Parts: sequence; C-alpha cells; structure tokens
Amino acid sequence: MSRPAIPTPPSHAALRRGWLLGALGVLAFAFTIPMTRLAGGDAAAPQLSPLFVAIARAAVAGLLALAWVRLTGAARPQAAQWRVLALAALGVVFGFPLCIGLAVREVEAAHAAVVTGVLPLATAAMGAWWLRQRASAAFWACALLGTALVLGFAAWKGGSALHAADAWLLAAVLFGGFGYVQCARLFGGHCGEPMPPAAVISWVLVLALPLTLPASALLVALDWPAHGVQPAAWAGFAYVAVVSMWLGFFPWYRGLALGGTVRVSQVQLLQPFLSMWLAVPVLGERLDPVTVGFSLAVMATVLLSRRMPVR
Repeated sequence: MSRPAIPTPPSHAALRRGWLLGALGVLAFAFTIPMTRLAGGDAAAPQLSPLFVAIARAAVAGLLALAWVRLTGAARPQAAQWRVLALAALGVVFGFPLCIGLAVREVEAAHAAVVTGVLPLATAAMGAWWLRQRASAAFWACALLGTALVLGFAAWKGGSALHAADAWLLAAVLFGGFGYVQCARLFGGHCGEPMPPAAVISWVLVLALPLTLPASALLVALDWPAHGVQPAAWAGFAYVAVVSMWLGFFPWYRGLALGGTVRVSQVQLLQPFLSMWLAVPVLGERLDPVTVGFSLAVMATVLLSRRMPVR
C-alpha cells in the first residue's frame, strides 16, 4: 500500500495554535516524573510498585476513555487502524510508563527529567521517517543543539557518571517517541480516515483495557505493599492516571496534528526543566542557578526552531 502524499504545510494560525496546545500538553506532562516518583516512592521508602503504577494508571485512564467514547459517540476505528493503535499502546501505555517508574525508584526526578529530554529528538527523527516530514538542516541543527544542552546538563548533574537507571530512561525515550508517532499516523490520515486526536488516545487506552484491567487486579492481589500507602502516593497516582495517561494527550496530540509532529515535538525540550521546577514544591528537591541557565538556553533553541522550515 503506497504512502499518502506529503500534506500541505500548516498555516501560520494553525502553527501558532499547534505550538500553544503542544505547550499546554507539555505542561501537563511535566508533572509526570515528579508525580510518578511520589506514587512509587524511592528505594529507601517505597510506596506503590512501579509495575502497578504503570499498569493501573492505564486501567483507570482506560475506563475514563471508554466512558468518553460512549458518551461522545466516537466512531470505531477502521480495520487497518487497530494494528497502529496496538503499536501506539505498546509505546505510550506500557513501555514509557513502566520504564519511567522503574527508573525514578533509583534516581531523583531532576536526573530523570534531563535524561528524558532527548524525547523530542527521538520523536522528530521517527516522525520525519514515518510521516514523510522533511525538516531543513537548520531545523535539525536546532534540535541537536537543544538535545546536546540537555545531555550536557545530564552529564554535569550526574558528575559525568551514568546511572543504571539511565538505561530505563533511554528505553522510555524510545517507547515514548515510537508511541507518539504511531498516534500521529492515525490522526494524520496515514492509515485510513483521519481520527480526531482525542479519539486516538482514548481508543488506544480502550484497546489496552483487556490487559490492563485484569493485570491491575492481579498486582493488587500479589504485590500490594504491606506497610500501607501514604495519601501523597495516591495523589501522585491519581495525577498520572487521569492527566498524564489521558487528558494531557488531548492538547498534545491536537497540537501535533495542527503544527506537524516534527516541529511541535520540539517544544517538549522544555519539559525536563519544567519537571525540575515542579519537583521543588512536590518533592522538596533544590533548584540551582546552573539549572536555570540551562533551561533558558534550551528555551532559546526551541524558539529558534520555530523559524526553521519543515515540509
């Protein structure tokens, strides 16, 4: 089956809306790492298990998505779209949340935030190949510069040493970028009729329900913490289940659809630093001047990338 023709570039108004909605989605996702760490605790004081947080949050979001699908009368996916929905679920429902949950048991939220800062580049690279979006050399230079800043910050923060959890974080980046692009294929009309972005994430979660719902019940029976779970951990779990796993994708995917996956994905370079800022009130972590300086430099690369052509 031949790929569709390269779409018409978005208008300036659509691109502005795409950036604004993408930024709103990034703000929602910026709480994900601090809230995941809050839900799971750390190695010294564990709360909910990383596997339970990853699977049960998808089950809760799946039930909400099922109700939304029924209430709105969302059209059922076409036959060719179910396989892409399954691939998207592999990335955003299972792979990314589980890898993040395992990593933040071992490292601080700030460290996890900076390592996952390479997610925009992974999304852009996969999107350019899957969706036939041709980015200019200047655009890639901005993306690589922003990513280099993020990785340089990670090396400085970790004292030039790699943590064992970095492997989980890099795996999360690959799963996340892969899942985002599969969803973009659906709302971009690359495998049948275009699906509304809100319907894409909702059907992804509904498709995963036959696995996430019984698996959550099994984990409660087999691996429930004997010491009890703190209210703060439940608050973190509620956030990642309702916002990180479902509602945050509404503006994020809409933004990708309006402005283009390759271009709008670069606003996610701001997410590591937003996560670190949010970790201060949520987890009591400290924010130093060097972190602020790196965040401002990354913001500059994101703003510069907006002016670079993407076809």
